[in-house]
Amino acid sequence: MATDPLLRQGPDSTDLVLRTGPAGPVRNALTSARSALLTPLALGVPTLLVAFCMALAGARASTVFVVVGVIAALEYLLGWLTMAFSQARDILRMEFAPAGVPASLRLVRSAGPDHWLPIDTLREVKLTHKVVEPYEGDRKPALSTLALELLLRGSNERPTLVPFSGDPQRLADALEALLAPAAVVVELRTERSTRDEPRSNWYSGGSASANSGGG
Repeated sequence: MATDPLLRQGPDSTDLVLRTGPAGPVRNALTSARSALLTPLALGVPTLLVAFCMALAGARASTVFVVVGVIAALEYLLGWLTMAFSQARDILRMEFAPAGVPASLRLVRSAGPDHWLPIDTLREVKLTHKVVEPYEGDRKPALSTLALELLLRGSNERPTLVPFSGDPQRLADALEALLAPAAVVVELRTERSTRDEPRSNWYSGGSASANSGGG
């Protein structure tokens, strides 16, 4: 029986849920299309530079607007395709079936579920709990994330990083109990660091004060 909030037991499978929401190529395309709206903004400087050069060359305003519009559309399309391909393999959840003593597993990605694999395909699950603590006087709370890396026979899945506010040891114990019959190793590691304190620009401020005092 699942004993951690991330492990959800249903009638047919026990799921390790990293991100909620449906999966499929349509959803992945729509999500990427929304995120790609920032691409023309991120590339705004070179686009404006092209418009400025065209204006200096004597191009009419209507021509400049058309060219800038075409460039922005191409930037958006490129950003959409890039994000869609990069997000397609993001793991949303792992499904273990049957729910009690799993004999099969599959990965459900943003683009849809993979094929079912024998449970012994999974050799090891690596959990890395990363905690970034505030520096002294910092009002921002600590940031906690969980990186999941899967060691499969023949291939490894890159670490999937998700926000995490639970007990990592509890999750590791629950996974170990679930996968113990298949002799799958569950490893937990905790990494702690302190958030970098922003540097005050005292040197430039002092120089400005000293210069303003002269004369």
